[in-house]
Amino acid sequence: MTSAILELRGVSKSFGEGDQRVDAVKDVTLDIERGEMVSLVGPSGSGKSTLLAMVGRLLQPTAGAIVVNGEDITQHGTAARTRYRRDRVGFVFQGSNMIPFLTARENLVVVGEFGGADRSALRRRADELLDELGLSRVRDQLASRLSGGERQRVAIARALMRDPVLILVDEPTASLNTELGTRVVDALKQEIHGRSKACIMVTHDERMARRADRLIEFRDGRLLSADAKPEPTM
Repeated sequence: MTSAILELRGVSKSFGEGDQRVDAVKDVTLDIERGEMVSLVGPSGSGKSTLLAMVGRLLQPTAGAIVVNGEDITQHGTAARTRYRRDRVGFVFQGSNMIPFLTARENLVVVGEFGGADRSALRRRADELLDELGLSRVRDQLASRLSGGERQRVAIARALMRDPVLILVDEPTASLNTELGTRVVDALKQEIHGRSKACIMVTHDERMARRADRLIEFRDGRLLSADAKPEPTM
């Protein structure tokens, strides 16, 4: 029995037809284990974000299977696909996408409310996550007043609100300096390890990529050096 949360089996994605066909992702096979953070690096246009979108079920693969906790999610209908994105996946994007007129805590609570959970329970969970990420002192501040690093850590907390099994991260440090970027990535890694999640982080910054448990190079739609381990970080 596999211990992998995520299994990709021959996943491909093409756009267009005939002479206009573009093979964005080609026959990707990969396992990501529970408690593992994997960074995906490669040049622009190499297919990294397309792969992330397929795992998040924002795009349907042209071929192959995407298995999450033993279930092939590519077979989902519309309703099951919506539940998967809501309950089983947490997204962290390049822009933190905070609601500026809500506080840090309220930005987390509003995510939980989509599932109809008790508001007091949601507030407790939000406070727990913000405390873990070193944000307890800013939980009542408006998102518009937070620093870039604080907003990205709030975005990590928000992604964890519904206790998903899988965290998908797209360029989380693109607008941050090295010090703040390192703090954000290390905070994310600590949460992935401590909560036994699986994580894919797409990044152009190899310094940030090497802080993950495993670094995978992506080029021309294909995985290269899929078992490469990052060198120790200073």
